[in-house]
Amino acid sequence: MSAVTSDLRVITRRIDGAAEARLIGAGVDPLLARIYAARGIASMAQIARGVDALLHPDSLSHASDAARRLALAIEREEPILVIADYDCDGATACAVAVRGLRQLGAKVDFLVPNRFETGYGLTPEIVDIASARFAPKLIVTVDNGIASVAGAAHAAALGIDVVITDHHLPGPVLPRAVSIVNPNQEGCTFASKHLAGVGVMFYVLLALRARLRDEGRFFDRPEPRLDRLLDLVALGTVADVVRLDANNRVLVSEGLRRIRAQRMQPGVAALFRAAGCDARSARTSDLGFFIAPRLNAAGRLSDMSLGISCLITDDEDEANAMARRLSSINDERRAIEAQMQDEALAALDALGSVDRLAQKNAICIADERWHQGVVGILAGRLKERFNRPTLVFAPGKSDTLKGSGRSIEGIHLRDVLDAVSKRDPTLILQFGGHAMAAGLTIARARFDAFGAAFEDCVLRVMEPAFLARKLEVDGSLKGMALSCPLVREMQLGVWGQGFAAPQFVDRFRITSQRILKDRHSRLTLDFGEGEPLDAIWFNHAESLPSEATLVYRLECDSYNGRERLQVVVEHMIEGGARV
Repeated sequence: MSAVTSDLRVITRRIDGAAEARLIGAGVDPLLARIYAARGIASMAQIARGVDALLHPDSLSHASDAARRLALAIEREEPILVIADYDCDGATACAVAVRGLRQLGAKVDFLVPNRFETGYGLTPEIVDIASARFAPKLIVTVDNGIASVAGAAHAAALGIDVVITDHHLPGPVLPRAVSIVNPNQEGCTFASKHLAGVGVMFYVLLALRARLRDEGRFFDRPEPRLDRLLDLVALGTVADVVRLDANNRVLVSEGLRRIRAQRMQPGVAALFRAAGCDARSARTSDLGFFIAPRLNAAGRLSDMSLGISCLITDDEDEANAMARRLSSINDERRAIEAQMQDEALAALDALGSVDRLAQKNAICIADERWHQGVVGILAGRLKERFNRPTLVFAPGKSDTLKGSGRSIEGIHLRDVLDAVSKRDPTLILQFGGHAMAAGLTIARARFDAFGAAFEDCVLRVMEPAFLARKLEVDGSLKGMALSCPLVREMQLGVWGQGFAAPQFVDRFRITSQRILKDRHSRLTLDFGEGEPLDAIWFNHAESLPSEATLVYRLECDSYNGRERLQVVVEHMIEGGARV
């Protein structure tokens, strides 16, 4: 990472002193107590782990209706077909559905739309393919379906019942379905509105097992252990970057616990091996940065059926072969992404946009050469670089452009697209998504008109504070007692969206620097307390001053059988940054 520019404002998180004191009184290490208190944790109960801490499925609206129809399908031995999404959340949700329903006695198969051929969700075209290929009596959508009004109607016309499980924001018209299970639908009292698609499906399985239990189905056989699916739930939850509220933290924590204990699906184990990650010390960052991209790449460049097959196979050799193939596709995705990013920056520079972005409120860019499977990643990269809501488009079908967007804090991207659509219904053919991410299709001929409307609608909700670069940290570590066991506990915590991993800021003397592989800096740091600290700054090979204020995180490194603390530098604070 490059040095931080002077427009960055570094903010130390506020700490609830009373909460911090209660946590310390309950036996929590003072540093961890400070970190938890800064994230709204006031008692040990809020960081409880174990499946007993999960919210009850009864409060998830219509989960019982879905369970009733699924139980009937099991009783009648009706074929069930799962319709998946083509990202990691959709793939893991599909694997949870297939594995869980089979454990519970169902006849089930899956079908995943192809991004390039059939598009997203339960479309009429997908319903026709499903009917011809599988002849299902019941379709279950996972991580999609809430916007599939036409597809659900077509299924009903063919005599196929539909159960929708989704977490995306509903539109003004809901599909016709036997049951819609979505914590974000109106009237749902489920306390966690941030379930990923895989979490919603897991809860439907919990409701179904409870119903089958009440019907006496497990009188003569052991009750299926649905907790064996939590490695998949954890992977999908982290991959979809949903907020890690208390319930999601339990789901992820329990999934990681199974992964570390080597009690995971063969496909998940194979993906860890293919990524070169040690599952015994698996972290949320491993799931997000190494495992999920390998699954996502299949949906971006090829067919997510490969990823789902990897997750549902029980054959270790098959899993390893598929994981290696997924890694190869991911390498291809990275190369395409790098080329697209270079082209995008060159295009922005040619337009003068790089220099003018301080005056602009949004980025909207397209290129006929780009791959629609990678536009979302590119949008995220540009958003991070320029701190602006960003939409990136690639060619679609029949003179359309397929776009993907990423937003910044304060700008609800789906609401902005809704405002554009209401202003001129001809500008957007189809859209959907969340506050921070969205997808859409527009007519190629309307790109310029759409871009102007998008910029204007962003401007109407933009506040200057949204464009300021901010970095939240957990203060200084001077005077804190540090040890490898404590740092390992931090490393293995459940950190992610809405529950950020700890990072700190301090002024250091840099007593030595050497360059590794012409790319990284190996440092020795001293802030005047105890022994000097070893440090690494990845992808930064510039010469550093003798003193600097650094934002960093801690790791426990093992070298020649000896454990030692290591600082991982994230940023160097320059000029006008305020701490």
